[in-house]
Amino acid sequence: MALEDLKGIRERARLRKPQRTTLHSWPFAQLGSFIAYKAKRSGVPVVYVDPAYTSQECSQCHHIERGNRPAQAVFSCWVCGFVEHADHNASHNIRQRGWMVWVCGAQSTAPELTLIA
Repeated sequence: MALEDLKGIRERARLRKPQRTTLHSWPFAQLGSFIAYKAKRSGVPVVYVDPAYTSQECSQCHHIERGNRPAQAVFSCWVCGFVEHADHNASHNIRQRGWMVWVCGAQSTAPELTLIA
């Protein structure tokens, strides 16, 4: 789970006032805690990954560059030419990082959540 992806969302979002009010009242930490709690209760493992640069990293050649995001929804790698929807590409990178933590035993750099009682 990439809670770091949610940091700064309030500042980045460009919405009308009623939508901003709804967004600002969304407790991200509580959402993460609920997910971790329900996963633990069901016996489902949760892996934390560092989401840094996942939106700028090519899921094919792993080249990271700000220019790989020519538009909000478009990912286009400058090195290998891979083109995909930006969110889909980032999800592949997060999945790969999670796999590395889970299967390969790589150390996660993301902070773990504390459960809210």
